[in-house]
Amino acid sequence: MNGLKNFIYIIIGLAIVGLISQLFTNTTNFLLNILITIGFGAAIFAVIYFLFLKKRTASPDMKKYKQAVKQSKVKYKQQHDPNVKSSTTHRTQQQVPLKKKISKKRPNHLRVIDGNKSKRKKRASN
Repeated sequence: MNGLKNFIYIIIGLAIVGLISQLFTNTTNFLLNILITIGFGAAIFAVIYFLFLKKRTASPDMKKYKQAVKQSKVKYKQQHDPNVKSSTTHRTQQQVPLKKKISKKRPNHLRVIDGNKSKRKKRASN
């Protein structure tokens, strides 16, 4: 097992020496070979992705989740996105904008429970 490990280290070392020597002696062909290798890798990945991975059917839970995300985006959509500029900005600047009064609504799932504080005080004094 130790001999195999040393053999792998020797191969990796020779590969590094070869890459460095190629980089200094034949730079343009070295960079061109690297770019071609990356291009082929990207093309093979694209073919595998579009043929096999993209066509997988989503589970019913994932479909429900995506539908819920769409509904939530529609419900909580911001009216003014700072990154998007439209032609309506010129019209709104000329008109006097109406400000809506934002009222803070209390959550209805919280309520105050009146306790018997007087009983506690009597107990503590005993």
